[in-house]
Amino acid sequence: MGTLIPCIIAGGAGTRLWPVSREAMPKPFMRLPDGESLLQKTFNRASALPGVESLLTVTNREVYFRTVDDYRLLNKQKIHLDFLLEPFGRNTAPAIAAAALHVQALHGDDAQLLILPADQLIADAHAFAEAVTAARALSDQGWLVTFGLIPTRAETGFGYIEKGQGLSDEGYQVARFVEKPDAATANEYLAGGRHLWNAGMFCMRVDVLLRELQTHAPDVLSTVRQCLAQCVSKEGSNELQTELDAASFSQVPNISIDYALLEHSQKVAVVPCELGWSDIGSWQAIRELAPADSNGNQFNGQVVLHDVTNCYIDSKKRLVGAVGLDNLIIIDTPDALLIADAERTQEVKLIAQELKRQGHPAYLLHNTVTRPWGTYTVLEEGKRFKIKRIVVKPQGSLSLQMHHHRSEHWIVVSGMARVTNNEREFMLDTNESTFIQPGHTHRLVNPGVIDLVMIEVQSGEYLGEDDIVRFTDIYGRVPDAAKA
Repeated sequence: MGTLIPCIIAGGAGTRLWPVSREAMPKPFMRLPDGESLLQKTFNRASALPGVESLLTVTNREVYFRTVDDYRLLNKQKIHLDFLLEPFGRNTAPAIAAAALHVQALHGDDAQLLILPADQLIADAHAFAEAVTAARALSDQGWLVTFGLIPTRAETGFGYIEKGQGLSDEGYQVARFVEKPDAATANEYLAGGRHLWNAGMFCMRVDVLLRELQTHAPDVLSTVRQCLAQCVSKEGSNELQTELDAASFSQVPNISIDYALLEHSQKVAVVPCELGWSDIGSWQAIRELAPADSNGNQFNGQVVLHDVTNCYIDSKKRLVGAVGLDNLIIIDTPDALLIADAERTQEVKLIAQELKRQGHPAYLLHNTVTRPWGTYTVLEEGKRFKIKRIVVKPQGSLSLQMHHHRSEHWIVVSGMARVTNNEREFMLDTNESTFIQPGHTHRLVNPGVIDLVMIEVQSGEYLGEDDIVRFTDIYGRVPDAAKA
């Protein structure tokens, strides 16, 4: 049996979980009540499997640094971290094809890819490991194996897999994939026992997967192969990253692995399993993770309630008072508030879609924005001014840059800063400050071992994040596309 390579697919914006999930900080990075993100839980689950020494992640280039930060907190076993970085989303078929070609080149034809979405919750790690063992045995026999979840309710929001001929004590050939059914059909599936939820998890030998793609989706395979030929890889300590070429990747068909391959191949098997699974696909699913009080309410943060029943309230920063409410979802963030009927949480995505259509920043970013070097938080802004709180990680460095339209006043709150201001380089200690004039090249570095916390006051006619000319950057961000 070949090497097992877990491959975490981190795509999608999680628009049904707005305003916490946003395009630049999507659902996999959401912190659950225990403090871990969905991405971290997926990493832990994959890295704990027997024999795993390398883990591949396919994700967007813009969230690479946040992904690495999440992994490094957990990677005690020093598993090799391998990344395929997409310039933009192109659905699961291109992502999986790229992963298969990449793994074939590094680990050989008999390597097994374990495809795992980054944004699912699995409570039973032991059952998951047993299901992977069963899937690997079928994969080694030449099957493209998917994991079918035994339904616990008549769900209309998921696709289904119909079981066919038995292949082993633990697996079946797939008879067909079924689109999301109506309520009556879902009840029939639940009663019949032949249909499983489609979890979007797979285990496949790379040679079999590539052969089937060549047969059923040759355009996907050929365009992805051409893209990988144009890519540049960077190797560091226990890490490899490959950036997919944007021009050639734009020519790859935008299609799911189900439509491109699995619905056509005769070599697809399914392993039924019960994993304590949730796709965390809505605020209703999030609320089910927390116990309710005697009135059916769940809340995260400080609340004062009077005659309130069956509500979910998440407000970590502000006190919430509520009177006479029933069956509502209330999600408060520093710059956006969601109030929704608990029966209609699937429709939250329409709010995010409308914000994106309007070009409103709340679809993309939070007030606190993550960068490779740390974070910045917009505290207040108005005509001709913006105030930020900047936190730079130890040894972190902003790029050497310049602004045309704004000046910046930096005040160190805690820690030590090394500042470049035109030709001068100097240190700033706590309670010290400096002024950066428009047109001056400048850089901020944290040379210490604790976080550097600063207040930045911007003044000028134009304060947009795109007023930046970048000269050098230790994180390799593209000068005309990245922002500090």
